[in-house]
Amino acid sequence: MNVSLVLVIGLALYVFLYWLYGRFLQRDVVKASEEPTPAVRLYDGVDFVPANKYVLFGHHFASIAGAAPIIGPAIALAWGWVPALLWVWLGNIFIGAVHDYLSLMSSVRYDGHSVQWVAGRVLKRRTGYIFAWFIFFVLILVVAAFGAVLGKLFVKVPAVPSAYLFKIVAGLILGVLLYRLKLDFKLSTVIGIIMLVAAIVLGEKFPIRAGYKTWMVVFFFYIIVAASLPVQVLLQPRDYLNAWLLVGGLVLGGVAVVLSFKPITVPVATVFSAPIIAGKPTPFWPVIPLIIACGSLSGFHALVASGTTSKQLSREVDGLFVGYGSMLTEGFLSTLVVACIGAYGMSLMKPEVLKGLGSGGAQFAAHYMGAVKSLGGPVGIFAKAYGAVTSSVLGLPKTFMVILGAMWVASFAMTTLDTTNRLARYTFAEILEPVREAVPAFYSFMTNRWVASTVPAAIGIGLAWTGAWKVIWPAFGGANQMLASIALITVAAWVIRVQRRSGWMVLAPAFFLWITVTLALVWYLFVAVPTFMAKKPFQAYVLGVIVVVMLLLNLILIYDYFTPKPQELQTAHEIE
Repeated sequence: MNVSLVLVIGLALYVFLYWLYGRFLQRDVVKASEEPTPAVRLYDGVDFVPANKYVLFGHHFASIAGAAPIIGPAIALAWGWVPALLWVWLGNIFIGAVHDYLSLMSSVRYDGHSVQWVAGRVLKRRTGYIFAWFIFFVLILVVAAFGAVLGKLFVKVPAVPSAYLFKIVAGLILGVLLYRLKLDFKLSTVIGIIMLVAAIVLGEKFPIRAGYKTWMVVFFFYIIVAASLPVQVLLQPRDYLNAWLLVGGLVLGGVAVVLSFKPITVPVATVFSAPIIAGKPTPFWPVIPLIIACGSLSGFHALVASGTTSKQLSREVDGLFVGYGSMLTEGFLSTLVVACIGAYGMSLMKPEVLKGLGSGGAQFAAHYMGAVKSLGGPVGIFAKAYGAVTSSVLGLPKTFMVILGAMWVASFAMTTLDTTNRLARYTFAEILEPVREAVPAFYSFMTNRWVASTVPAAIGIGLAWTGAWKVIWPAFGGANQMLASIALITVAAWVIRVQRRSGWMVLAPAFFLWITVTLALVWYLFVAVPTFMAKKPFQAYVLGVIVVVMLLLNLILIYDYFTPKPQELQTAHEIE
């Protein structure tokens, strides 16, 4: 099939369903009103700060978009481009975007509290508390992993940290223009984009060279400060600039692909069980969520939506654009990844590698991961394919476009790093809620934003410093998707028990996702973990314990959903 047609169909599908299905959710399920949002009612100048919807879209999109929308679809092509694309599209529209939007709006109705806090009110308090501890663990792991990945990248490519430093300066200046000087929004945006381009150019001219552990120290102090500063000082303006970086790249890539009229050379479909995880035959269903992850749906998005974004939404009607729209935009990025690699990726490989892929589906699936590795892995093959299409069709400098494609990963990973630490600060405070009345002085000290930011930063960067995060990171894919199933069931309960709606459009995909993730974790426990046992027994035992704990938590969740305590159910107006 022609890649131009595929991309046009994907874009049309997203636009059509945003206006049809998205607006149905806004009008008939959420019933968005003109009531003041928490950002307005609870304004504190630090976390609760109303934001322009385009600025907030930038923050939300920059926080949820990272490496996964690129890496996941690039790996999933081992099953063929149609299975990969179908999971991206259907997952985006009926699970991912619904999950993100309702996580945001349920949090808005509960004064900006997190999705785990909401779970404690619409399901059981026990569910919310266990959920909070699990999320805190996941957030610390994200801090550790992203810190380690970025530390290695900063050492390897000295231009990246300097470019990011200049971008921070640009974000601070943009924040002053928007909030202190009250400069016209459009003019401020133009100035911000110019500063963004200048930051990238200056980064290449003035690289910063430092060792890995030096960067760990820098990250430790940076994410504490970034997680504690008022959101309008750095978080909002910097993420707004980041969004322009990705949106600009998406537009260039999208236009280039549409005008390329190239055929897709990756097989339509290969085999049901391609050797992907641990070299074992990996069944497309139920394991596909663990592979594509954020490109289709992600539990981490619920943490961002109910953690930082809900505290900055100035009007309820903006929630659709910010929450639902961001997920669809991320899905379009994954669609672009499939299109670029599908049409250009094979032509970039050496003849002997290409020959090894063969013409049959089974042979392609067996050798695809090795072929991708020859081009620098999933990020490498996408960056090179993206550079090839934009340079050949639009005449743009190929080297610059390859760097731009790779910069998406670095830039958004850094944004996710400090946003995650802010989310961990909120979660840590919620975990300590039971001691608020018993030991008020201790609670007040530990939940101070600087102290509460230091705790997850110290643990996360400590894991990155020692490399211990590698032992538990392979379980993150399952943990992330399990978070999505828990969050989706939570918001389904909110829709049915608080909003008094039938909720079938949420409950059906929620249970489908719960079954899928549960079976995927069972497969991972009995197939993937034993494979690791021969090579890394300690890691395998740790992974096995984590997966068993996740499965138990999943079972507790489903039990709590079907056995709610009526006296514990609260509406948004009965918050303690």
